[in-house]
Amino acid sequence: MNKPDKGFSHYFTEQPKSKPDYGIISTYFRDRRFKFMTASGVFSKKHIDLGTRLLIESMILPKKGNVLDLGCGYGAVGIAAATFNPSLNVFMIDINVRAIRLARKNIEINNAENAIVKRGCLYEPVEDTTFDCILSNPPVSAGMKTVKTMISEAPVHMAQKASFQMVVRSKIAGKRFCGFFEEAFGNVYVLARGSGYRVLISEKT
Repeated sequence: MNKPDKGFSHYFTEQPKSKPDYGIISTYFRDRRFKFMTASGVFSKKHIDLGTRLLIESMILPKKGNVLDLGCGYGAVGIAAATFNPSLNVFMIDINVRAIRLARKNIEINNAENAIVKRGCLYEPVEDTTFDCILSNPPVSAGMKTVKTMISEAPVHMAQKASFQMVVRSKIAGKRFCGFFEEAFGNVYVLARGSGYRVLISEKT
């Protein structure tokens, strides 16, 4: 397993150095109300960032099976998926200890009983699990090598016809990112656009 690039952002680290400064976000996704506890040292503390919101509003979820929120942060994507379809088993992973604690608390706050959080680097905590859908707002500041690994190693952990959905900034979602998806899956298209972001989707065939 490739480890994070040297010089990665403080969000993509095991132990944030900043003193935790907590906050609460209350918001709606698909006409459902959610509440999230947040803190400094975790991505997008003060609000749901536009990329995450676009992914949540546009993501295509399977009717049943396992879903992975890769790089879950405080848990917005995974908890939304678990809430939208209670039949799913949602796994949420992050390397950041503070993010993991917040995600577990937010599962309780939002009563997402079909979601579970595991700590570790990329796919390591779920190596023995096969997924029907993988979702991610990737830690781009951790370096392109890390994000490419998230994409290239995904098919190994996916069932046939499973989807991989990732939101990226439109400015960097051109040939380079699409090339990563094409190399890993042999297919890619834009699922959604908005607010300077795109959601890219590929299917394991």
